[in-house]
Amino acid sequence: MSTPSVTIYHNPKCGTSVKVLALLRERGVEPEIVEYLKTPPTAAQWKALIARSGLGARAFLRTKEKLYAELDLANPKWTDAQLAGYLAQHPVLLNRPVVASSKGVRPCRPVETALELL
Repeated sequence: MSTPSVTIYHNPKCGTSVKVLALLRERGVEPEIVEYLKTPPTAAQWKALIARSGLGARAFLRTKEKLYAELDLANPKWTDAQLAGYLAQHPVLLNRPVVASSKGVRPCRPVETALELL
């Protein structure tokens, strides 16, 4: 049995992100690891991931991040495309970690959300 191709958008300084990576490995999955703060996806890549998730872009935003308030991102005037642009420009805004597999894309809070993608 081959393991599904899985990518984690990971921040090694985030406890939740570290736990999700450990959970994937416990399940025998060695994901591709994208340290999104070092190599942030482009706005187009975020748009594609968000579209695959079936969730809106807001699900991918970290609302507790100071920059979220500074940029007024709670304002409903922002489109998903604009919010994807903000994620590309300011990767610190990502509601991390995000896991992508053939089964979909999800921000993995709580940690167990990752299991839905295996």
